[in-house]
Amino acid sequence: MKITANRMKWLLRFYPPYLGAGIKVDYISDDWMDAQVSMKLKWYNRNYVKTHFGGSLISMTDPFYMLMLSNILGSNYVVWDKVASIDFIKPGVSKVSAQFKLTDKIIDEIFEQTNSGEKYLPTFNVNIFDEKGTVIAKVHKRLYIRKRPLRKAV
Repeated sequence: MKITANRMKWLLRFYPPYLGAGIKVDYISDDWMDAQVSMKLKWYNRNYVKTHFGGSLISMTDPFYMLMLSNILGSNYVVWDKVASIDFIKPGVSKVSAQFKLTDKIIDEIFEQTNSGEKYLPTFNVNIFDEKGTVIAKVHKRLYIRKRPLRKAV
């Protein structure tokens, strides 16, 4: 069952890790090629030194490329998050946001790399910005993508 981007945005509002951290899905384009999330600094999502908790920062980037590609590629493909890492650049002390963008070139490359049934492990980089537009963290996401084998008729 395919879900619309607008419905996914609504569902993620009540996703417990996002609800608990104060992460808000601001936008998902109808074609799944673009998404944006944000998070205000609150008492419940800050760390000991009163800056954004690192777990919440990486959590706000967690499912998006997987969700976007799963909906673009369809049920003939397996798409999983495989590896994530975060480089903390500067303390987050205000509202932060992250944007996820795919291009036709990226989608074409995925089709080309997986056409023969081989797995493909692309890496996507996401910057997390503060309200002034300063990068406070860089997240690196590696995905596992593979075309599902055709089922044999019985």
